Amino acid sequence: MNDRRFLIPANAKRGLLIFSFFRPFDLILFGTGMLISILLLVLVSSNSTIALICSCLPGALVSLLVFPIPNYHNVMEALISLIEFYGNRRQYKWKGWCMYEQFIQDDKKN
Repeated sequence: MNDRRFLIPANAKRGLLIFSFFRPFDLILFGTGMLISILLLVLVSSNSTIALICSCLPGALVSLLVFPIPNYHNVMEALISLIEFYGNRRQYKWKGWCMYEQFIQDDKKN
């Protein structure tokens, strides 16, 4: 067979994403958060700054979560990976030998 090499472009997965960045779940989450923020801005007619900040908070939070970052899909995926890494119990299986055990066995033979 011919020595053919096929290169996969670095942006191969981007063709499957919406606007080359977002999954459908990301857009649904973003739309829901923005809709909640808009509804809160309309319904809360207070002139206080704290009410305005609290009304904009859902939109700002989901915008931060779906923001793309390098080495991960977005901030939400990075946080999920971080929680899984620190939340799951890790077991390290030893596949070697221990020098101390070797000395104990040699002492028992003598």
